[in-house]
Amino acid sequence: MRHQITGFSNPTIKRLKSLREKKHRKREGLFLAEGLRILAEALDSGRTPKILVVVEDVELHPLAQKIEAATLAAGGDVIETSEAIIAKLSGKSNPQSIVGIYKDHPIALDELDRSRSNIWLVAQALRDPGNLGTILRTGDAVGAGGLILIDDCVDPFSVETVRASMGAIFTQQITQTRWQDFLSWLRSGPGELVGTSLNTENDYQSVQYKSPTFLLIGNEAQGLPEEYEADCDTLVKMPMMGKADSLNAAVAASVMAYEVLNQSRQR
Repeated sequence: MRHQITGFSNPTIKRLKSLREKKHRKREGLFLAEGLRILAEALDSGRTPKILVVVEDVELHPLAQKIEAATLAAGGDVIETSEAIIAKLSGKSNPQSIVGIYKDHPIALDELDRSRSNIWLVAQALRDPGNLGTILRTGDAVGAGGLILIDDCVDPFSVETVRASMGAIFTQQITQTRWQDFLSWLRSGPGELVGTSLNTENDYQSVQYKSPTFLLIGNEAQGLPEEYEADCDTLVKMPMMGKADSLNAAVAASVMAYEVLNQSRQR
């Protein structure tokens, strides 16, 4: 059944709003996703919200009705509330009329099956949630095995990252680990580590990538640390024909991922 909540001071609303902060997401193991398209991607991936929040007195889109039915069938709760409260939950002044609260789904490093894809994305110390969300979206597009986050990256389950992922948060495996742990795992099986760097003469299209390829993207401002570059099997760079000396991290990840995909398609 639906429950109606209209007060900002309601404990449930306060709890859901607290999920905008990382410490509360970690404690609860839950995160917020907003909008019909993203929630539909979740449903297509077999994920239903623990709690579904909808605007009161508004007829739901047929797809939203399907999400609501799936939520109730799975034992979840559905809350009717005001648009103003949904705006508080989403952090947007013009929110969409549906918000889902989902269980987070990080995967342990030793649970990854590297044979599930020829392409894996690895990001080191990313700080921008938009970049991380876009990389997740790229991973979905190229059929990547997942995204491995190294060191202190932005939270993949933040509202901003989830929004930028356009639903890929539900299709991609996400692992968070430290560099040495990742290296030990990587060297225990097949896999080539390819880093993007200015410190090489290897054009990204001149290299024949081995399967599976782990594409390592560095921090937006500093790039990869020198010791991380030294641990890579191959370093590559993309030609810069203008005055800029590098691409945005998410753009670089996309260019590299499609180059690896195109090479595998031509074999």
